[in-house]
Amino acid sequence: MTAVVGTPRLRKEDPKLLTGEGKYVDDIQVAGQLWMGMVRSPYAHARINSIDTSAAEAADGVAGVYTGPQLAEMGLWIAPLPCAWPVTDDMVNPEHYPTAMDEVHHVGEIVAVVLADSRYGAADAAELVDVDYEPLDAVASIAAARDGSATAHSAHETNKAYHWPLIPDPDALEAAFANATHTVTGEFVQQRLIPAAMEPRGVLAVPSPMGGDVTLYSSTQVPHILKVMIAATTGISEAKLRIVAPAVGGGFGAKLNVNPDEILAVTLANKLGRAVRWTETRSEAAFSTHQGRGQLQKIELAADADGKITGCRVHVDADMGAYMMLITPGVPLLGSFLYTGVYDVPAFGFTCDGYFTNLTPTDAYRGAGRPEASYAIERAMDLLALEVGVGPDEIRRRNYLGGGDHFTDMETASTLVFDSGHYSPNLDAALEMSDYAGLRAEQQRRRDAGDAKQLGIGLCTYVEICGLAPSRALAGLNYGAGGWEHAMVRFLPTGKVEVVSGSTPHGQGHETSWSMIVADKLGIDPDDVTVLHSDTAISPLGLDTYGSRSLSVGGVAISMACDKVIDKAKQIAAHQMEANPDDLDFAGGTFSVKGQPGAELPIQAIAFGAFTAHDLPDGMEPNLQEQVTFDPPNFAFPFGTHVAVTEVDTETGEVELIDYIAIDDCGNQINPLIVEGQVHGGIVQGVAQALYEGASYDDAGNCRNPSLMDYLVPSAMEMPNIKTGFTTTPSTSNPLGVKGVGEAGTIGSAAAVVNAICDALSPYGVTDLEMPATPQRVWNAINGGAS
Repeated sequence: MTAVVGTPRLRKEDPKLLTGEGKYVDDIQVAGQLWMGMVRSPYAHARINSIDTSAAEAADGVAGVYTGPQLAEMGLWIAPLPCAWPVTDDMVNPEHYPTAMDEVHHVGEIVAVVLADSRYGAADAAELVDVDYEPLDAVASIAAARDGSATAHSAHETNKAYHWPLIPDPDALEAAFANATHTVTGEFVQQRLIPAAMEPRGVLAVPSPMGGDVTLYSSTQVPHILKVMIAATTGISEAKLRIVAPAVGGGFGAKLNVNPDEILAVTLANKLGRAVRWTETRSEAAFSTHQGRGQLQKIELAADADGKITGCRVHVDADMGAYMMLITPGVPLLGSFLYTGVYDVPAFGFTCDGYFTNLTPTDAYRGAGRPEASYAIERAMDLLALEVGVGPDEIRRRNYLGGGDHFTDMETASTLVFDSGHYSPNLDAALEMSDYAGLRAEQQRRRDAGDAKQLGIGLCTYVEICGLAPSRALAGLNYGAGGWEHAMVRFLPTGKVEVVSGSTPHGQGHETSWSMIVADKLGIDPDDVTVLHSDTAISPLGLDTYGSRSLSVGGVAISMACDKVIDKAKQIAAHQMEANPDDLDFAGGTFSVKGQPGAELPIQAIAFGAFTAHDLPDGMEPNLQEQVTFDPPNFAFPFGTHVAVTEVDTETGEVELIDYIAIDDCGNQINPLIVEGQVHGGIVQGVAQALYEGASYDDAGNCRNPSLMDYLVPSAMEMPNIKTGFTTTPSTSNPLGVKGVGEAGTIGSAAAVVNAICDALSPYGVTDLEMPATPQRVWNAINGGAS
């Protein structure tokens, strides 16, 4: 039978989605449902003096209007919204309830909820609620938070949430800088990003007529985690909660939280006995869904005369926003171990200070801390190349871990153990595919000719930490969940296979990839495999999808469950064929006896026999199904080299990305077609940060660009034809040798693009440019103004 794993295969999920058969939350309708309309604060920081709901209550179709104190008095929750990652024992964590109680802390915070029988009736009635605010000074930036002249929360005397250090050997770090021949310093801004998934968030809570059970349909990445957290927040028993993530139109980290609307929908539905729903509008998304990034970075490199790095020192000031969401404080720390990149850095130190501001809370966004780390070290490597007087490719070669040669299980200065790496061939492939020498020649030609449009070539050699696990390592970081994943594989009596996965897709193609793994293992057709997921009643065990963990944890669990199915089937086959199990071979879905041609038994026949249980070994349970909970021994570390080629118009400041080359290494691949799609999508999101996207706030904490009229999300029109290639360095952290790829493109692309722009502008003395590199910023940099 021809191998399935490793071959391109169209996604089996797509026909439903493309023909409209797939159901998103907003497509699900329930009789008697009520719509929530949110009354949101227009102020970033204000005291609530009074709320008059009488006009809204009198509006047609309104079933009720509730303020925060009223909801609390109704006993709808027993605890604030959860933060699962208290990064230090003394971390400041202001109480965050689904609605404000007496003070609002960011524009868009919910102050009251209207329930009405139509979407538009709820929105109209929400505008009738009269709130008397007393404006307070707003903290609208990290700089203002550090200054401390105003506090984001009146109940707290400081804006500082925590200080977190990672300095394995302080003396070695100090000596590295004291003895350095070369030192460079880079100070970079990671602007806030507003997630823009194709499907906005939405919730629908449906109570049972009797018994107090509630089913929540939510556009979420984390139904299993959401179930636990809703139970802990509301006091509703987990046994009475069912969370379903139907078709989910993208997430990128923005749908892995426990949000006020989810708590409100569940508790109000449970209290009133009617279905309650809400769907986010695009303009609401800037306030109702958390944002990404939001950091000020300072990175320093020490190096010897040859440019060999001897030390790396990093400090990050991170914007928490108004509240700690599920993993807000931990996001900067996810990147803390990767500021040394793919380089052999003997001495390393990292510190992070988290600050509260009166802005929308931040949390995970595609890459979650890793793109920020990659950006800092890769920008700094270009600065070091300039300082030493060598090319950006050469400075990287001189510093690769293991000299760029293949290695396994190598400990880094940040205390991580990289599972595997082989960086030099990856760089070589990128330089060859991009015709690097030819690009440099064309760049020089344009410079000599004084062309208005200058060419820039930017490199980034990144590494990522993914497969968020093992659980013991997460415990050491104070992370509130484990890193395991669960899977069940069962043969049905008719010979088809069902897979139950705790990993929950939102566009990644799990059904296709999981079917391919099972097909290869069991010797069956991938179309004979059905994958069940995203419903806690069907898949009760799981830790969901984020951090590029699905394949390297969830997919491996499925593979291991298949191995257990084969082991049990072998025992049955040996019993029925009157052979020793050690004398059986299994290939192409059939057991055969070694040395006895024709003595064969297909696994489907064994599955039916296990179902009838007429002839099983003594003591064996009927049916052919097995389950596995896999907790990896280590993270997985994919890596790659990206080359961005930009054309910068020196007269207007316009930047055009004219070519992009990505050579990634995600270990063994299950479906190369899906891998390529993930790389493309990730690259576009990183390019978006480099050139287009960025939430802009005024001093009062108002977002200047909350809608897609003003917030620039690139389309295919803004992108060149992305060229991809791959090297393969299997992981040692799991038996499939796989690594993650969902965030890789984002981690490599922003730095590559900005490096290319700075490279194009190097004749003008430009060494840095703040993201996004808008025409105005680029023009100012060329002409000596502030970038």
